[in-house]
Parts: sequence; structure tokens; C-alpha cells
Amino acid sequence: MPHEDSSATASRPPQPGKKYFTIDEANRALPYVARVTDDIAAHYQTVIKLRRRVERPRKGDDTDALQREYDQAMDRLSTLIDELQQVGVELKDFELGLVDFPAVHEDREVCLCWKRGEPEIVAWHEVDGGFAGRQDVGLLDSNGD
Repeated sequence: MPHEDSSATASRPPQPGKKYFTIDEANRALPYVARVTDDIAAHYQTVIKLRRRVERPRKGDDTDALQREYDQAMDRLSTLIDELQQVGVELKDFELGLVDFPAVHEDREVCLCWKRGEPEIVAWHEVDGGFAGRQDVGLLDSNGD
């Protein structure tokens, strides 16, 4: 029976066919990505409020209508997330608007990391490093940018 190698996540080579961004490409995509993540954050708050109302309806609430409204809000949220995936980026946090842009550095996959409100890409991290492992983007080679 095959066993998974847990050390394989430490350094991931680029995957054929996957979209990778240079810093310039990621920055050019930011106006669109920022609008979508703003919409996601707003819709996420709506979804949370509606879920609470569905779970604890008030006297006189039309629970069927609340459920339909909740389902529509979830569908819209899903559509917005799909929009980001079509760009080639990955949403990491709904409220903070954390987004990872896949990139290649020294023949391995890394993530250009952006947080809603930042004017441009200012950080990157290893694939398994996450937000806590953010480093200044100036540390990356500027080759290909």
C-alpha cells in the first residue's frame, strides 16, 4: 500500500499548466482582485447574518424566505470565489481578504501574498508558510518581473 511522503510539501516544483504570476502581473491583476475580495468580504458578512437569522428566527420571520435569501447569498459568494479562481489566485481568508498569487522562485512554487487594503504586492511566503511566514517581496529575485 503506497504511503504519502509528508516531506513533499516542503518544496514544491512548478506544476505544468498552472498559472504563475510575476510580481508585475500580480500587481496588474490587483484592481480586479481587490474589487472581488471587497465584494466577498461584504457578502460573507451578509451570509453570516442570514445564517444566524435562519438558525434563530425571530417571531414573525418567514423562515422559508430567510432560507432562500441565505441560499442566494451563498450562491453569490460561491460565484465570487470562482471569479478569483478563474484569475488563478486563491482566497485564504474571507474577512481579511487574504489572497495568494502562485509564483515561482528558484525553481519552486511560492505564493505572492496580498491582503485587502494593501496598495500592491508587498510580501510572499513559502507554499506551506502561510500568512505568518510572510517575507518582504524585495527579497525575491526580480528576474522575470
